[in-house]
Amino acid sequence: MQIRNLIDEIADKNKTLTNSHLADFSQMTETDMPEFKRAWGTIETTRRRQIITRLGELSKDNVELNFDLIYIHGLSDTDAEVRAGAIDGLWENEDPTLIKTFINIMQNDASFDVQASAAVALGKFVVLVECEEIRKSYKSTLSQALLKIIDDTSKPVEVRRRALEAIAPLAIPAVREAIKKSYESRDERFIISAIYAMGRTCDDAWLPILYKEMGNADAEIRYEAAGACGEVAMEESVPHLVEHIYDSDIEVRLAVIQSLAKIGGNEAKKSLQRAARDENKAVREAIEQALTEIESMEDMTLFQMNTTREHNDNWN
Repeated sequence: MQIRNLIDEIADKNKTLTNSHLADFSQMTETDMPEFKRAWGTIETTRRRQIITRLGELSKDNVELNFDLIYIHGLSDTDAEVRAGAIDGLWENEDPTLIKTFINIMQNDASFDVQASAAVALGKFVVLVECEEIRKSYKSTLSQALLKIIDDTSKPVEVRRRALEAIAPLAIPAVREAIKKSYESRDERFIISAIYAMGRTCDDAWLPILYKEMGNADAEIRYEAAGACGEVAMEESVPHLVEHIYDSDIEVRLAVIQSLAKIGGNEAKKSLQRAARDENKAVREAIEQALTEIESMEDMTLFQMNTTREHNDNWN
């Protein structure tokens, strides 16, 4: 179907948005964009929101579909919800040229919600630069921009805390200090983000704080602390997590189970097996999935050990 016909199909608010028509936009090229841009501006706001949301759902269900040309155009849409949806749609795009774009949006967009979305999106590039999958020079660009936002008290807390969460994987003293400062603040939202950030650092130096916070009266803090322990993934955390496998809050329990799955090991496995007859269906299913993941890790470890042994035997 020609691009003009495709646009006509999705532009009419009285017509149902079909997956087949939306999926066809994955085949759009740069040559089609001028016509698409002219038509996009004529589609009413509510419909544009629906379209950008559905495209995002389709691309997450099928990674072969690529609507990045539309998402990139959507970053400059007049509607904040569409802009935020466009940022979310680019979740898989690792093109570092987007760094500058997202920084500009984080700093200057008229909507604080969109600024926060851009800060979240930058977190992906923080991981890429820390893993040396993109140029090291981006490390300075990212750290300066995100730290500036964290320190900017004129910005809403939501934007600043998302910047903190995004920058966490960068192993530099300024990031550690930002996490510490946020944790010691009196703002519960910053404290929650700081605990989440501790997990993203993968630094076991934060574990004593995480163990303490798993006993916090606030369920959301316990949830983040349990999840962060899974990200740090140290076997010493297993007994601390097991203490909360019967937490009064279901979400905390699920976070504990997921973290035990990430850490693995005999103690985690046995603890999950003991809890496998839980009355709650969601908990039982989570434990089943966790045990499957641990067994997969064990199989992989055994395979690697056997491969190494065979290699050594052949070498000798």
